Amino acid sequence: MRAGSPRAHARAEASLRQRSGARRLPGGVLARTGPRPGGARRGRADAGSASIEFLGFLPILILVALAAVQLGIAAYAAQQAGTAARAAARTASLDEPRTSPQAAGLAAMSGWLADGASIGSGGCGGGEARATATVEIPSVIPGFDFGSAEKSATMPCDEGDGGAGRAAQAALGGGR
Repeated sequence: MRAGSPRAHARAEASLRQRSGARRLPGGVLARTGPRPGGARRGRADAGSASIEFLGFLPILILVALAAVQLGIAAYAAQQAGTAARAAARTASLDEPRTSPQAAGLAAMSGWLADGASIGSGGCGGGEARATATVEIPSVIPGFDFGSAEKSATMPCDEGDGGAGRAAQAALGGGR
């Protein structure tokens, strides 16, 4: 038999397939289908690469998570400043000497934000009471200062003698 004969070629191909796990695909192309020689050793060497890649990406994930938490805290601080300003303005518009607008504004806020808050209010000048609340935005990232959230609110003054307050209520259809 010659080396180029079809039988010799078939035997050589069978031997190659047996050693390397290759098979013939349509079109006459040999493809590897089974495990590679030395594949068990190569698989163990790649086993920790996913963990190393995750550890490299972990700081970015932590930074994105901290930014999301910080954004939520800033929005909550702004909402609490608005709540405190409305409560202080409402209290100032009632003209009750028992409760100060600043105390009402601080009482309307969450305790952990009220410690760093300041509330300023004026009396009923021009028929309106105005209050401004400033709340410090806490930082989840040490060393960074995110400033403060400031909100203002205006409420119509309640005239205790039945003047403008009752006239406005009657105009809205609320009283006689």
